[in-house]
Amino acid sequence: MTDYFYAHDLLIKDFAQWAEPLNQMIRQKAEQVAAEAGLKIEYLAKAGTDKEDLVQKILRQRGDHPGLVAVFSSVERCSTYKPLWSSDGPPRFRGEAGRCLHYYFYLIDAELGLCFVRVPTWAPFRVEIYCNGHNWLAGQLRRRGIGYTQTDNAFTWIADPARAQKLAGSLRSQKLHGILNRLVRAYCPVAQFLKMNFRWTFHQAEYATDILFRQRRDLQNLYEPLTRTVVHAVKARDGATFLGKRLQINSEHEVGNRYEIRLEGTRVRHCMGPASIKIYDKFGQILRIETTINDVQFFPHYRQVEQRNGQRITKWTKMKKSIYSLQALQTVMEAANRRYLEFISALQLPLAGAKLLHRVCSKMQQGERNYRGLNFFSPEDAALLETLARGEFNLQGFRNKTLRQHLPQRSSGQISRALKSLRLRGLVKKVGRTYKYYLTDMGKQVVAAGLPH
Repeated sequence: MTDYFYAHDLLIKDFAQWAEPLNQMIRQKAEQVAAEAGLKIEYLAKAGTDKEDLVQKILRQRGDHPGLVAVFSSVERCSTYKPLWSSDGPPRFRGEAGRCLHYYFYLIDAELGLCFVRVPTWAPFRVEIYCNGHNWLAGQLRRRGIGYTQTDNAFTWIADPARAQKLAGSLRSQKLHGILNRLVRAYCPVAQFLKMNFRWTFHQAEYATDILFRQRRDLQNLYEPLTRTVVHAVKARDGATFLGKRLQINSEHEVGNRYEIRLEGTRVRHCMGPASIKIYDKFGQILRIETTINDVQFFPHYRQVEQRNGQRITKWTKMKKSIYSLQALQTVMEAANRRYLEFISALQLPLAGAKLLHRVCSKMQQGERNYRGLNFFSPEDAALLETLARGEFNLQGFRNKTLRQHLPQRSSGQISRALKSLRLRGLVKKVGRTYKYYLTDMGKQVVAAGLPH
């Protein structure tokens, strides 16, 4: 803002006089678009009013055809600037918090479906747009004639799930950028007046993986014991692993599990700093795994970076907040959901796990060497399996050397024989010509069924 004022020969002390006409321009635009849609702007004096509930009541009478649905206004917090004078340099602006009138334009967009545009009436006019990917996907399905049933922000039935899954990942940053620019031009005339462009960044993002059950009773029989097991089975290190992180002793992020009983049902949430992954049911028919991020820089991204000397190199660094990180962000969050799903899948099969336990507890022979069966009542075997189940090993694998760090009472030869026994039983697999191992799917099931939770 300081650079803008100096570039346009404006005085820092005249900030309020400069911003006031723009304030009136936004107000007039809001009145205009509301009148053209036959709506009145509803002022919400009470903080915390549920706008979504008001919109749903309107939609039940109005229908779901495209167009403006409602316009709300309320006085809320905003970021702004304060002139600053000092003896060591020219006047400049300092950022500070303030309050101003905001407009909420709720609409059914032809491409994004139900969404809203939040426009503040004071500089720097930080516009926010909220949209839900389920509504965007519904529009894509309609255009292609694919039948579906949508309830709230979930699909309870889709005629062609495979094609719908492919469509779900087809939204590109360039396309989204164009949609956002179109919406901001419709409701915030400031950018065009100042001959400037908006820079779009992520404020918050969510990525959901839905498991649809044909019969409600199947999910109901599974869900309650599953959530109660998950809240005890998932340790802090596991939560970090799901999110693609390693839990360090000196980690600056708060890590923990939360088991919540709500009106809609129970929910388990595993959080690490600005990121979280949770599991809950929707309508008693959908098991949803959802990763949420409040600061996308939490995730690493292998991308091109320009150094101070002007040289460009490619390396792992923080993900950019720009919407042009959309594809990278989707990949990272989808992987987090997949890791979590793999983990709970091993907890869902107690009966199958019992059969596997019977198989792996018997003796085996290879050549002239005998390998005893596993004994889950043995502290040594239990310690070994608890170590193999560590979250970081699920992500990075393990070696004889790394196991010895957690099992100092065992020698290298003892761990080698134990790994050989586990390989014969199909519980671990070796990576190519390396000395790195991973638990197999069967191994995860045996560990989950055999260890206390």
